[in-house]
Amino acid sequence: MKRHAEQYLEHWFSKPGKKPLVIRGARQVGKSTLVRNFAESHNLDLVEINLERHKSLKYLFETNDVHEICRELEYITDKNLGTPRGKLLFLDEIQAVPEAIPCLRYFYEDLPDLAVISAGSLLEFALSKHNFSMPVGRIEYLFLGPMNFIEFLEAQNQHKLIDLIVSFSWGKTLPKSAHDRLLVLLRDFLIIGGMPEAVSVFVNRKSLDDVIDVHLSIIETYQDDFAKYARDSQLSKIQTVFQYVPRAIGNKVKYSNIDPHSQAREIKTAIDLLVKAGVIIKVNHSNASGLPLAAGVNSKIYKLYFLDIGLVNTMCGTKHLSLETLHNVRFINEGNIAEQFVAQHLLYVGRLNSTPELCYWLREEKSRNAEVDFIIPMDSEIIPIEVKAGKSGTLKSLHQFISWKNSQKALRFDLNMPGKQELEYTLPNNNVGNRNVKFNLFSLPLYMVNRYDLCEGPLSDKG
Repeated sequence: MKRHAEQYLEHWFSKPGKKPLVIRGARQVGKSTLVRNFAESHNLDLVEINLERHKSLKYLFETNDVHEICRELEYITDKNLGTPRGKLLFLDEIQAVPEAIPCLRYFYEDLPDLAVISAGSLLEFALSKHNFSMPVGRIEYLFLGPMNFIEFLEAQNQHKLIDLIVSFSWGKTLPKSAHDRLLVLLRDFLIIGGMPEAVSVFVNRKSLDDVIDVHLSIIETYQDDFAKYARDSQLSKIQTVFQYVPRAIGNKVKYSNIDPHSQAREIKTAIDLLVKAGVIIKVNHSNASGLPLAAGVNSKIYKLYFLDIGLVNTMCGTKHLSLETLHNVRFINEGNIAEQFVAQHLLYVGRLNSTPELCYWLREEKSRNAEVDFIIPMDSEIIPIEVKAGKSGTLKSLHQFISWKNSQKALRFDLNMPGKQELEYTLPNNNVGNRNVKFNLFSLPLYMVNRYDLCEGPLSDKG
């Protein structure tokens, strides 16, 4: 994902008359590092200011006088903003001075030659305390999440394995030794997760205790941020949802299960804030009647996942176990852990400048309930996705979806080697008798979650 983000930054920076860019994402997913690395790799003079350390600039941004703002920033940073070419102004932790957010439009209008990037977490929390909103039409967004599995491999210099995943196509043979090695690394990722600091500590020290310390620090930082930026009336509800989701990932949301003593609208507001802040992932039910999937979304039916799988496991108690033990314990094979892994990867498969969205399909009927873990658009088709944590499992819900929606393809993630097959089955139909259904099932190991595009190809290797 970071590579895609860097490519997006290059595209943004090359545009004439570019709008200020706001990088959205939860704290400590690597927003600031991304900007610094981009400036260094492109030989830009980075003018960086952390607004959490300069909250007194509130009065200055309230003036919306960008020339005066730049003049003040020059004295703080000891940098020259008088000649915009080759400069990059970076307003970090912008949520600490919310008055700087609407001011971004004036950088675009009054200083169009100056490249401006801002980054912040919990922006919605900060904005909820003020009567102004984002300067729509005058800024661009870049949404950033944790490191993905490919980046986890890259951090460990596993370039041959990366090439194997990226270049894999039907008809090629995947070496069993590589498959087994990737499963071991996958288990590491399920425990370590994709928060950059946690990955760095794991790569350099191979100490689970140190990784857990990083996780705990991030979790505490999030909760401290809630106290700083949330409304007092919202704080307890936000903390309740934050603690609930890791223990109930992938479950259909019922507000009374989260907090039976709070009103549903209060819990819903807390969920919406955490989703917009990138701390939790909301997967909406769509009837999948056509594209776009959002047109068929029922916003009252959804399930939740967390920002990062490593944080999930730490919050659920893995801090008491060793890395060697964790490779063998049952939780690795629990379906909700595998779903969490897939959810945090699929969430960012679309355009990085649009709000990440993810859907699933649910049918609730007497004796014929069915749920497909995820559904994604691909060209003109809707692809149902089933996630299996082990090497086997039934596909009853997938069969129901295929039958109802007349789908031709389906995708399954599990722990097996890649494979594809044409399936035919008989589904009882109370109205017209049994119905024969055929479809192509593409199966990929979980570590190939980024290769969902492989189900675009024909079933035949010769195709």
